[in-house]
Amino acid sequence: MTPAAPRPADDARLERARAAVAAVPDPEIPVVTLTDLGIVRDLREEDGRIVVELTPTYTGCPATGVIRRDVRDALAGAGFPDADVRVTLSPAWTTDWIGADAAAKLRAYGIAPPAHAAAPATSPLRFVARAAPPGPACPRCGGADVERISEHGSTPCKALYRCRGCLEPFDYFKPY
Repeated sequence: MTPAAPRPADDARLERARAAVAAVPDPEIPVVTLTDLGIVRDLREEDGRIVVELTPTYTGCPATGVIRRDVRDALAGAGFPDADVRVTLSPAWTTDWIGADAAAKLRAYGIAPPAHAAAPATSPLRFVARAAPPGPACPRCGGADVERISEHGSTPCKALYRCRGCLEPFDYFKPY
């Protein structure tokens, strides 16, 4: 049996829900949305109820509860008070899900986006020495002469760096 084609009213309902979720900013980096960062994995309707699946930037992300609440609140404000907001950890979030627009927003905000893509989940595990990945560029002056000050930045998913050119400190979104 093939599923029935969606009705125009269903499409409009899903689009209204998508628009509400797409407007939710990340609680730790308000210049990007959860959608910009790739945290929103899925939005669909199940048995007449909106279901949203989120994948936090890492398993122990302390903002996960706030993110779920913000998504629920946005959906309630858009007329979906019974929305189901779920957290899914598999597959794990990767910085590959950060789009080019989001990377530009991060840079403009003073956070260096990941300097390289993470290995695809389908790539084989190899025990071969590789060259170190390139470091981040300074989001303020664009300089490449940077140093890591601390593996831990303002949030657990970022590291603290300093540009040797302009001497400004900055967060670097760690690649995963």
